[in-house]
Amino acid sequence: MKGKIIKGIGGFYYVKATDNNVYECKARGIFRKDNIKPCIGDRVEISIENGKGSIDKIYERSSHLIRPPVANIDILVIVAAATDPEPNVFLIDKLLVNAEESGICPIILVNKTDVKSGKELREIYQKAGYCVLEVSAASEDGFEKLLPYLKDKTSAFAGLSGVGKSTILNLLTDTCQETGSVSEKIKRGRHTTRHVELLELAGGGFVLDTPGFSSFEVNRIKAADLYKYFPEMRDFGDSCRFKGCSHINEPDCVIKQRLACGEIAQSRYESYVELYNQLKNIKDWEK
Repeated sequence: MKGKIIKGIGGFYYVKATDNNVYECKARGIFRKDNIKPCIGDRVEISIENGKGSIDKIYERSSHLIRPPVANIDILVIVAAATDPEPNVFLIDKLLVNAEESGICPIILVNKTDVKSGKELREIYQKAGYCVLEVSAASEDGFEKLLPYLKDKTSAFAGLSGVGKSTILNLLTDTCQETGSVSEKIKRGRHTTRHVELLELAGGGFVLDTPGFSSFEVNRIKAADLYKYFPEMRDFGDSCRFKGCSHINEPDCVIKQRLACGEIAQSRYESYVELYNQLKNIKDWEK
């Protein structure tokens, strides 16, 4: 049978098969020999013998995130709160670059808009060409705009603890994930997701909560190529006066001209500079 890995714990993989049942499976030793490890989201072929399941084949992946190890994600829903905790645009931008590099379509979901408008984030990211949706998990408003994007897709949810990911997933999947409150002292959410797992949507498709925001890294990208992962920069990055322009210190830089004209958000450019400086210090053999 064919199926999709929806959960992995302690060397066992749980596969939702085409017969609509979930089977506990072990991976065949041939994968270890070929240095292949099954991932949550993998499309697989399984066999059942004497009540025990085995993964016999892993189909080619359309996308693959290294940390956390998940495959075949179509949509990355980046959840930010309009307030409490305050948005961290650098971490949002790092996730966006990660999605761009992995060939995953990103959506920015601004939660807690019953408390504060999401206008500021919407203006930043719509200017960059991204889809920005505003919801309130507390009042259950706005989700009718999100559901069409998730239908029949495999979507990952990521964001800082405390922004409402687990509450949103509860609403979408009707499951009972533990939710955490935001600490009044440090305004950070207590992390509540225990492991990576695909949750099935009633209307078709799967959603995945990704524990560990900081595990998303962009170290595989060369500093000179970073602008290609910023949609508002990539069509203009080769138009500068100097070939190989870093878009930071050189004169007659088209990117800096677009920044001065307001066509690129200041926070987005600052994220670009910070990421560029991080990446230029990583040797090629470390990528």
